[in-house]
Amino acid sequence: MSLESVKAFFAARQADIAIIELDVSTATVAEAAAAHGVEPGRIAKTLAFRLSDGREVILVARGDARIDNRKFKDAFGKGKMLPPEEVEAITGHPVGGVCPFGLARELPIYLDVSIQAFDEVLPAAGAVHSAVRISPGRLGDITAGQWVDVCQAFA
Repeated sequence: MSLESVKAFFAARQADIAIIELDVSTATVAEAAAAHGVEPGRIAKTLAFRLSDGREVILVARGDARIDNRKFKDAFGKGKMLPPEEVEAITGHPVGGVCPFGLARELPIYLDVSIQAFDEVLPAAGAVHSAVRISPGRLGDITAGQWVDVCQAFA
């Protein structure tokens, strides 16, 4: 169902974005990077957080990024990653297939500037064996994502 919601999301926006479906799992950054033949940083991981004010938000960051706690707190206040058992209920996507497309309900989407290091990134597409290839700019446009800087800097 989740993969179908991503297809419907793209169709509703008349976005000609091909969904890549593989026969192997791409549920982790390492699996996805190996399956797509790219460096882990190009995998755009999608994380779900609950902020101290109760809001739930989606954050898309490069696959090898780590959250910088100080930057995160400055941008959002306190927050914690959602436990896996809540992620699918809130996003409509299984852990390992979470993406900012076709969400079960409207959630604020934030894109970490870390993905701007690449001309193309690969976020999941609603299933643990799916992805899309998309530029960070188009990702921001199609999701109406807001840019933030909450990950540790890369040398």
